[in-house]
Amino acid sequence: MTRLHVGFIGTGRRKERRDQFGFAMAYEHAAGYLALPEQCELVACADLVQDYAAAFATTNGIPDSGIYTDYKKMLAECSLDIVSICTWPHLHAPMVLDCALAGVRAIHCEKPMSDNWGMARLMEQECSRHGVRLTFNHQRRFGLPFRRANEIVQAGTIGELQRIEISCGNIYDWGTHYLDMAGLYSGEQSAEWVLGQIDYRTESLVFGAHVENQAIGTWRYRNGVFGLICTGPGSGLIGADIRLLGSNGTIEIGNWESHQHLRVSTLTSTNWNYIDTGEDNLHGPNYVERAIADIVDAVVNDRVSELNARNALNATEIIFGIYESSRRHGRVDCPLVINDHPLVAMIEAGTIQLS
Repeated sequence: MTRLHVGFIGTGRRKERRDQFGFAMAYEHAAGYLALPEQCELVACADLVQDYAAAFATTNGIPDSGIYTDYKKMLAECSLDIVSICTWPHLHAPMVLDCALAGVRAIHCEKPMSDNWGMARLMEQECSRHGVRLTFNHQRRFGLPFRRANEIVQAGTIGELQRIEISCGNIYDWGTHYLDMAGLYSGEQSAEWVLGQIDYRTESLVFGAHVENQAIGTWRYRNGVFGLICTGPGSGLIGADIRLLGSNGTIEIGNWESHQHLRVSTLTSTNWNYIDTGEDNLHGPNYVERAIADIVDAVVNDRVSELNARNALNATEIIFGIYESSRRHGRVDCPLVINDHPLVAMIEAGTIQLS
């Protein structure tokens, strides 16, 4: 079998400690492809900083001829099957569109999708039009605490799923993972409406993007399942990373009091049932590698990956819907018809006053 040629845009500088300015996620993507030597060959990488690209190439066995500082030149000169995009969110859309126009078969992009709703929609639309498989790195879908929770839901153990509750640091960067997970549990549904309020009194940037200090949001999926998210100081309202409430019981992922990764309670039980997830916690290990394995298998076997852009859009619409609801001071009905980023627009218009 001819191996898939893999390229990278945005290698970053590998750090001992990650921070809000960079995780060097390209290295984790690379580990996923390298774990599939019969299917993938790493052939090129691009970064604005030559030394970063060169270090990445040396680490991952990419030849000197595959080192670029201009990703467009890389796309023009290399016949790439898959490209991993590991840059800041405001760069995702133009890079995805350039890859699609260059004839790349599949694009695996870091999350969040984009820094505005219009470009998030456009990426999905154009990749679909060009027959390009576009996926986003919501890798927690492949972690056992989250996976087994979904198996329990699908088995009907907690009855009919009625509500999904989420707590996290912010809805944009961190919340995109858990909102994507909510999509998995709800059957990959889109939202019918969104209602939310945010607070932004102190400037907060993650990977160059504004994120709220605190938020509360609720929505209803088209199949009737409700969602609730609390971020920042208000996240204690939930008391678990994710809670799934059904007609016959409850599942908690990442309970704060018990420090357990996964537990289940039903109306007929008197105690929580703690589910063993082995070495898998809420963050890993090896979740990115599993995500890469899924998207490579999707390309090889001509199927749709769970990480597809349509699923990512469902989560992203809720994110921008909460920001838009705060801007409108009212409920937002879906599909969302704005193109901008409401939080950024409010900051630029001066309707949000920083303390």
